[in-house]
Amino acid sequence: MIERRKQRISDAFGAAVERYEDHAGPQRFAARLVADLAYRQRPDHVGHILEIGCGTGILTRDIQARWPGADLMVTDLSPAMLARASSGGLVAGTFLTMDGEAPGFDGEWFDLILSSLAFQWFDDLHSAIARLAGLLRPGGSLIFSTMGQGSFARWRAAHAACGLGVGVPDYPGLDKLRTMLARYDDAFAFDEDYPLACGGARGLVAHLKGIGAVVPSEGRKPLPPGDLRRVMAAFDDAGGEDGYQLLFGRVTRAPSTHFP
Repeated sequence: MIERRKQRISDAFGAAVERYEDHAGPQRFAARLVADLAYRQRPDHVGHILEIGCGTGILTRDIQARWPGADLMVTDLSPAMLARASSGGLVAGTFLTMDGEAPGFDGEWFDLILSSLAFQWFDDLHSAIARLAGLLRPGGSLIFSTMGQGSFARWRAAHAACGLGVGVPDYPGLDKLRTMLARYDDAFAFDEDYPLACGGARGLVAHLKGIGAVVPSEGRKPLPPGDLRRVMAAFDDAGGEDGYQLLFGRVTRAPSTHFP
């Protein structure tokens, strides 16, 4: 079941590749902040970088500009997204179709592991962070953004007002992410809100379709058309605007120290 869901996620993002960046305001904001955090952490002496979930290459291009001499490994679950990120000759790196939750590497390889708005698709975020942190060289950092519990709160409320379940996944809250990172000696997490001026339910649905975020949480099915119209009406009646809660996390490995 899990593998089938991952394939559906890959297919959905692949289908959105042509229009993704037209709808990617929150994604650009999150990617820039991930890159800024990483650059403040390791402005130089970076030999090997791994990116998880490159999408169309928004973060990838920023990584290339900031660390042009680094050996860059770029990965994504979607072959179509990976092909778009590698097109145009803008990035020099190795591109690999890979599920970031199950990285195909062993040992301490990377000075930086960066990811923006991909971790929310993981089935077990806690374990995935541990596996990725285990790939860091001494002094290396894992820096990521992911969706927070407060994302699409008004869309969730519109479903609740209609007595219907919502397909948006149950993202972790900031306290839960901080608890996940508490096992590491040098780690922190914080959040940022990003208002989404969607102009009503149709705009929100168009945004979600535009970025390929259309695979519901496990066990949920798309609403029948009549129920969806009721939810959209309730959302519009409540103001027709929504937003993202973006969570950011950083784990840094101390020199010559192993993680617990």
